[in-house]
Amino acid sequence: MAVKTIDTELLRKMFLAGAANLEAKKEIINELNVFPVPDGDTGTNMTLTIMSAAKEVQALDHPDMVSMAKAISSGSLRGARGNSGVILSQLLRGFTKEIREYSEIDVNILARACDRATATAYKAVMKPKEGTILTVAKGISEKAAEMAEITDDLEVFLPEVIQHAEEVLAQTPELLPVLKEAGVVDSGGQGLLEVIHGAYDAFLGKEIDYSAIEAGQSTTIVKPSQQAEADIKFGYCTEFIIMTEKEFTSKDETEFKAYLESIGDSIVCVADDDIVKVHVHTNDPGLAIQRALTYGQLSRMKIDNMREEHHEKIRREAEKAAASQAEAKKKEPRKSVGFIAVSIGDGMNDIFRELGVDYIIEGGQTMNPSTDDMLTAIDQVNADHIFILPNNKNIILAANQAQSLTKDKDIIVIPTKTVPQGITAVISYMPEADVDASMEAMQEAIKNVKTGQVTYAVRDTHIDDKEIHEGDIMGIGDSGILSVGQSVEDTAKEMLAQLVDEDSELISLYYGQDVLDEDAERFAGELSELYPDIDVDVHMGGQPIYYYVLSVE
Repeated sequence: MAVKTIDTELLRKMFLAGAANLEAKKEIINELNVFPVPDGDTGTNMTLTIMSAAKEVQALDHPDMVSMAKAISSGSLRGARGNSGVILSQLLRGFTKEIREYSEIDVNILARACDRATATAYKAVMKPKEGTILTVAKGISEKAAEMAEITDDLEVFLPEVIQHAEEVLAQTPELLPVLKEAGVVDSGGQGLLEVIHGAYDAFLGKEIDYSAIEAGQSTTIVKPSQQAEADIKFGYCTEFIIMTEKEFTSKDETEFKAYLESIGDSIVCVADDDIVKVHVHTNDPGLAIQRALTYGQLSRMKIDNMREEHHEKIRREAEKAAASQAEAKKKEPRKSVGFIAVSIGDGMNDIFRELGVDYIIEGGQTMNPSTDDMLTAIDQVNADHIFILPNNKNIILAANQAQSLTKDKDIIVIPTKTVPQGITAVISYMPEADVDASMEAMQEAIKNVKTGQVTYAVRDTHIDDKEIHEGDIMGIGDSGILSVGQSVEDTAKEMLAQLVDEDSELISLYYGQDVLDEDAERFAGELSELYPDIDVDVHMGGQPIYYYVLSVE
């Protein structure tokens, strides 16, 4: 017997099954990232995005199509992380806009919803590139439109659309040379297919394991750097209670747990009415406290130094910092211009603060901030005009999405793709000029910044005409991998030689948490000898994963 419609309850099961399947396959998707860097995270970003929506959908009690569509759209928009997550959220947004007016969905509605999803996602990307998740989405919408003319039976319609999507995904390496060279299909497109495969399993009535959604497993994130740092213990046992100023939703809980997991371990986060009990082992209690203050006031704060060093000093400083921040938030008058920057290390955080940045979002490389993280930062900066510096090309879309969701403040996203670009942008701000003039000056200044980053390969691959083996050191420039070797400093020098030209005036060297101060100073001295006509500045960046981040201006 033909199945001609999908009702609200079946669609709910299909969506949750799609989310669960993506969560189960996220590491496989992560492995498809073209660049073999330790922070490749398409699968993680897409999973966190859809899980944000799944938690909202699961929390609904007997939803109708309107409420479920709203939960999917709102949850994914606010939880979107990275380019792949933002594009997925836009696909879901377009899809739900079409279905929300119907109590049941047939092949014609489904085809229109797929078309609207694709159009919405393409519109969100400034320069759409074929061979990506967008191409797979377009293939789905085109096949759906074709099949809607042929059959009204979903049991015929769905497998034909899915098969075509798989064929389109298989063709992505032919559309994007970098995929072909690396021998992989597009990771975002694969992620979209996993969502659809899971949804189709639920449509067929297969038994689905929803435990990942129920337990919030997808928000347990181990940063790639933690494997290399397994011998480092988190020194401070930090406990406090948050007295929430507004509802602490399930989405808030999963997002907060994910953040705590990114800075420590032994996480406990239990919400009960208007209080949240928190426990975390971390090397920086201030980070946990700072994030907690975004949800409300704190009480019963307790910080114990598990290494039994400077116990009382740490407690006093953390409590004083929390009290000062809470008091400043209450008294600070609204100013004209504020700054938000995404940063990747303690030293870089300090540089941004010294330059006057109001709010720093941690985790630009190893953990892409979500749209909701951006919105939280915007809420904390008491200014009429707020410049956001994403400082990572994979975060710009999330920043743009936060901009579109903010109505009471003027948000200006400066499309900085690296931290050095962000630093240059802040330095180029002109306080005496109007906002538009400053924006133009900042955008012009970042064009003169060339960035290189030195890290290690996590797998064997072939890319940018270079044979790369797991453990090799790589020098990555703005346009791709510039050098590969066995020595961090030799690889950095080879990369730098391709960045420096006759117009170069300044080399800035930011060394990571795995580089000793004396080694960085010695290396900077060697660069000064190599380039005697160029100033060389060295800074403690403190970033994980990347031994050095270099910029040439």
